[in-house]
Amino acid sequence: MRVFVTGATGTIGSAVTAELLTHGHTVLALARSGASAEKLRATGAQALPGSLTDLDVLRAGAAQTDGVIHLAFDHDLTAPEALDRAITQETAALHALGAELTGSDRPLVTVSGTPWVPGRASTEADPLPTDGPVGGRGRTVTAILDLASQGVRTAAVRMPRTVHHEGRGGFAGLLTDAARRSGVVGYPGDGTQRWPAVHALDAAALFRLALESAPAGTSWHAVADEGDAVRDIAAVIGRRLELPVEPVPEETFGPFGPIFAMDQPSTSTRTRRTLGWNPRHPSLLQDLENIER
Repeated sequence: MRVFVTGATGTIGSAVTAELLTHGHTVLALARSGASAEKLRATGAQALPGSLTDLDVLRAGAAQTDGVIHLAFDHDLTAPEALDRAITQETAALHALGAELTGSDRPLVTVSGTPWVPGRASTEADPLPTDGPVGGRGRTVTAILDLASQGVRTAAVRMPRTVHHEGRGGFAGLLTDAARRSGVVGYPGDGTQRWPAVHALDAAALFRLALESAPAGTSWHAVADEGDAVRDIAAVIGRRLELPVEPVPEETFGPFGPIFAMDQPSTSTRTRRTLGWNPRHPSLLQDLENIER
């Protein structure tokens, strides 16, 4: 297949691009800059200049390919308005892509987060949240999945809070970055809350499987580790950075503070059984051993 990929140079996107090329697909990737275009071409992908706000470019990318994987998102977490702006941009982009693919039966695979369910691990059958800090994203993904009734083979790959590679990425990466700035590995709450995780290379394999074979209107969980206690994650980071570990107010983490403080384990039983997904790369706690001072 010839696949249009947005966000192809990010942590997940780079892995997805490599996964697609390795398995015989060709890639047309959105490139926001000349440097990004050069990076893509070096991998064997073709670059399409433009950004997530260039809706005509997005439609053109979808029009000339056999399917789309959407990964681009502005991860500016400095203020609630920045998050709202990123969700608004993504919503417009996804609707443009969906409109271009309507009636074609081509796949549109998008990304979202695993939902939070009080008292148990979330599953693929649980709905995405439609309120709270990321409620807008949940509403958008739900609307895109509904395009299955209009001839688009839509699928959503739900990512856990930490997607990691060589000790970097996700919520655990944010803890590490904050620790380097403050000199303390801080975590919200009592640290018993659990975060699910997946290695970026395992997540990439699931995006490919969803593109190739997921039925229309379905959701899948890229969860390799059901949930590590945040204080255990912080302990590894503290040991690697040789910094003290202690609880901090959830406001330390801005608009994502309440999410950081949630107990949010998740499972991927249906995904593994149905799509044949088999995570095989290091767990989060193993991968954090790659952190360097």
